[in-house]
Formats: sequence, structure tokens, C-alpha cells
Amino acid sequence: MDAQQALADLAEISSQIQAAVVFDENGAIAASTAGNEAAARPLAEGAARLLDEAQRLAEAAPLKQLEVATSEGSVFVVADGPTRIAATTAPEPTVGLVFYDLKSALRSIADKPMPKKRAAPAKKPAPAAAKKPPSAAEKKPAAEAAKKPPAEKSTPKPRAAKPAPRKKPDAP
Repeated sequence: MDAQQALADLAEISSQIQAAVVFDENGAIAASTAGNEAAARPLAEGAARLLDEAQRLAEAAPLKQLEVATSEGSVFVVADGPTRIAATTAPEPTVGLVFYDLKSALRSIADKPMPKKRAAPAKKPAPAAAKKPPSAAEKKPAAEAAKKPPAEKSTPKPRAAKPAPRKKPDAP
């Protein structure tokens, strides 16, 4: 799927996202919800700076995701290889859901249709004399073979409660 279609799908399913942009590690914008590159550029550049600075401070394995929250809203950045996606939301978004939606959008961009595989050639059946007899672990005991499959078993019906015993009338 192309980046613009992925963002269109993202905007449709995630009501919390206000703006989003897909860009690469060099800052080249692939798609945005802003409509034009000039409007998307500040978000892409800001997100790239946030990711770079957080990575510098972390000094660990490459960062995969980042959230910056303010009283006015949040900025989310998710990286997958050279491709990044950044989004803004209103204050107090459902963080896990926003990250999930952004990662799903990135995966849909990265997914390319797999080439059709050729059918494997049919194998020739082995001669009957060459077949090995089944091992003891492969044989089913006779008791198991006689059992009905689970779908055919009848479930036991619940028993009705016994009625209370009758009292004998008092003798006069």
C-alpha cells in the first residue's frame, strides 16, 4: 500500500489523530494528512529532531517509538527502519491505541505483495514395500480408536433436583 493510502486509512480509523506525516530518515516526506508538503514539513522536521535527540540521550538500541505529551496535546513518532511516521493528538490520548494505529500504518506501507509461488511438483508415492511400519507412538490404542470423536459425544444433561419428601399426615 502506498503511504498516502495508509494515512487515509489511519485518519479513518483513528479519531484521536489530528495530523500525521510519513517521512524517511533523510526527512523526505512521502505523505501527509496536511494536504501539501509545506504544511507537513514542520511536523516531519520536529519529529525527526525529537527522535534524534531522544536517541542521543538513550545511547541504546535504536528507538522504535516516542511520545511527547504537553497540556495542549501529544506528538507521537514511530520508526521502522528508514521509514518514520509522526502524528499529533489532542491532550490525553489513549497512548497504546495511537501507537498501535501508527505501527499498523507503517506495516501496511512496508507490506509489498508477495510474488506468487509456483506449485511444488507432485511427489511420487513411495512403493508399498518401502514403507516403514508405524512406530508404537504413532499407533492408536484400540480403546482410543473405538471412542467417538469429540463432536459426536453427547454432553451429559443436568439432573433435575429431587422433589422434597412428602410428609405423612399426622395420626389422630
